Amino acid sequence: MRTGPTGKLLRRDVVAELLRDRGGLLAIGGLGAPAWDITAAGDVPENLPLWGGMGAAAMMGLGLALAQPSRPVAVITGDGEMLMGIGSLATIAVQRPRNLAIVVLDNEHYGETGMQETATRHGVDLAAMARGAGIGDCRLVKTAEEVTALREAIHGGAGPLFAQVKIDEAPVPLVLPPREASILQARMREAVLGPAAHLQ
Repeated sequence: MRTGPTGKLLRRDVVAELLRDRGGLLAIGGLGAPAWDITAAGDVPENLPLWGGMGAAAMMGLGLALAQPSRPVAVITGDGEMLMGIGSLATIAVQRPRNLAIVVLDNEHYGETGMQETATRHGVDLAAMARGAGIGDCRLVKTAEEVTALREAIHGGAGPLFAQVKIDEAPVPLVLPPREASILQARMREAVLGPAAHLQ
């Protein structure tokens, strides 16, 4: 796994490793770059990349995990998006879905609005906040080995878990999913519920 100019991991390498040999894993990509990242790793029906709704990714993941308890669910989002939805961690901790992982790709910037610094640039510890909310498995991930261990934990079914992954801030080329939310929703619904999903 490569590192960027800052010595931190490259986001696309991290996501490619997390989604490698994914089996039945369902992935939600938070607003902006994480949505492009999960698409770059493979534009499949089991992905739900969010084009909007900043702050909603973790709660959407919770709903999906509760509705599909036999399938692992990974929310892959950014530090800015997670900061906006930080209260969701308390609800996730109370509900305790064993199949849910929240992975925050932390480049310490708001990448979609001009690279303004986020609070994590100034010492805010998202993993500590998740731990304080009551999520038992909270990790600060900085190495390739820790990313691989995180992937194994996502599939291990001992969640909920939270990981703050420090990544390089350099921009990467856009890899855009379909733009229509109705298409994204319908194809995931069919992937989860089968061809007759539209009848339910």
